[in-house]
Amino acid sequence: MTDATDTDGLTVGQVSTRLGVTVRALHHWDETGLARPSLRSAAGYRLYTVGDLERLHRIVVYREIGLGLDRIRAVLDDSTADVPGALRAQRTQVAERIDRLQQLGAGLDRMIDAHERGLLLTVEQQTAIFGPQWNPDWPAQARQRYGDTTQWRQYAERSASRGPEEWQAVTDAMADFDRALGDAMDAGVTPGSPEADQLVEWHREVFASYFPLTRQMQVCLGRMYEADPAFAAHYDGIRAGLATWFRRIIDAGARAHSIDPDTATWQ
Repeated sequence: MTDATDTDGLTVGQVSTRLGVTVRALHHWDETGLARPSLRSAAGYRLYTVGDLERLHRIVVYREIGLGLDRIRAVLDDSTADVPGALRAQRTQVAERIDRLQQLGAGLDRMIDAHERGLLLTVEQQTAIFGPQWNPDWPAQARQRYGDTTQWRQYAERSASRGPEEWQAVTDAMADFDRALGDAMDAGVTPGSPEADQLVEWHREVFASYFPLTRQMQVCLGRMYEADPAFAAHYDGIRAGLATWFRRIIDAGARAHSIDPDTATWQ
């Protein structure tokens, strides 16, 4: 490639290749007066001299470290400009961006981990929060079964932002609901009554800690609470027959909203 000299310069295309900037950028800098070629060829084409290239090199360097074009113009053209001060200020901004990016990276790591594991808790933390009956393998089993669903993604996004204290609050809320459920059954609350419907709504509210629960999805959960041995044992351990009673109040609440429990699907 021909080097620019005092008598013959480089074309826009040659400068673009040499500096790794677009022809469009060079034209823009020319039009705004930031870096204009000093020569013209016999055919009228603009040519860049050695001095022009030196200015362009400085522009590229300053742009790479994040200075805006107006700031670059001031650094290049204002003899009173505090160049070290401008660079120090830019260095501070770069450091702040690096810190933000590192925080973002840590957040992404947690999100990836939550999608893959479900719970970002140690086995010891899980046992302390969820109780000795908790099986640490359950999150992995749930991911294997539901990992491709929207609900698992929603659950993972909530899990990524939760530590032991937040999970303890979720567990406490569920425990409060379970106690109220058992008390209502003892009190003779009937499916379809206002008291039963309030419990159904409360269940949807506390369950939203995991993911939003539609009424049809709630019906499906009610079936699972009654049929699945682990869930049935949990509710029947609170009160004998509570799993079936819970399913019945969910079904009655669904009917009140024109949903047939017999045909409800996970949607």
